Amino acid sequence: MNSDQVKEVKMAPSKRQKTFSDSKSPPFVIKTVEMHTGGEPVRIITEGYPKIEGKTILEKRAYVRDHLDVFRKRLLWEPRGHYDMYGALLVEPDDKTADIGVLFMHNNGYGTMCGHACIGLGRYVVDKGIVPAKSPETELVIQCPTGPVKVWVDYQDGKSGRARFHSVPAFVFALDQEVDVPNYGRVKVDIASGGAFYAFLPDSSLGLDLRKASIEAVRSAAIAVTEAVRKAVKLRHPEHPDMVYLDGTIITDGRDEYDETPTVHTSVFGGSFVDRSPCGSGTTARVAILHRRGQLDLSKARQFASGPTGSVMTGRPVRETRWGEFDAVIVEVAGNAYYTGTAEFTVEPDDPLKDGFLVK
Repeated sequence: MNSDQVKEVKMAPSKRQKTFSDSKSPPFVIKTVEMHTGGEPVRIITEGYPKIEGKTILEKRAYVRDHLDVFRKRLLWEPRGHYDMYGALLVEPDDKTADIGVLFMHNNGYGTMCGHACIGLGRYVVDKGIVPAKSPETELVIQCPTGPVKVWVDYQDGKSGRARFHSVPAFVFALDQEVDVPNYGRVKVDIASGGAFYAFLPDSSLGLDLRKASIEAVRSAAIAVTEAVRKAVKLRHPEHPDMVYLDGTIITDGRDEYDETPTVHTSVFGGSFVDRSPCGSGTTARVAILHRRGQLDLSKARQFASGPTGSVMTGRPVRETRWGEFDAVIVEVAGNAYYTGTAEFTVEPDDPLKDGFLVK
């Protein structure tokens, strides 16, 4: 898709824009660009959202959560979305180095970091001309709630392509943390942050085989682990207290030693949300764990495949750093995003299901 085919973005307008209406006036629209990265949807909200108050991106995230949450539900829940839909709301950045700002949203609320969305947004920003396109690749910065993320997008013969990003510092919070998981027994998990906190453990610890287990079996096991870790472990973040929560659990195939073939994992996060992609922030966190354990050297790349779809992202530790009390590493993750369409969503005032619903 070229830039002429992508809807114009209007970020954080100074005047209230037309949007979903509950009045008797004609319904208005919210416009989106639809993409996917490795099978995981990215609904980029480009026009029609109400004015978002707040000076910083975290203030804007809090305002949207506290005052405009009905719009998240209307856009991501059925009948306009589905249980595993993912959204990216474009806002003006307050970081002067950033080209755009973004708020992430899913069925259960608002994320802090999303790698698969950053890969899609990279292409979108280049194709819209928000930054001038340069060959062989175009560099840009996306301000996420967790911090600025640098993105490079391949650009050849007038077409954008594969994208890679450098995470905010990724760090290991705990290795071999023992927790009791109801119905699964006592297990060991690693906990790391790649912009969001995840617990990691091999499928064999839960009596599963990712190659054969149903998605519901994987989902149920991951939810049980997440709930157990949330109860047993008190997390700490080096900078943002409101980011101190476990986003989910990633179940791996246990193949942590380096191999040229992809290692498989499945991420279950948010409100029991099954990621169709290898999960960009989860892959970032897993790379941090592998590097800490001496299983992935600096600048050495590893392929990570999605359990549900088989789609692949590449991750590598780039350089070591420090974030507060934690030894950390900058991780590069690369993948491909694709356009699937555009949409205009409306609401009729007399629709009894206008505010959305979920079928779990």
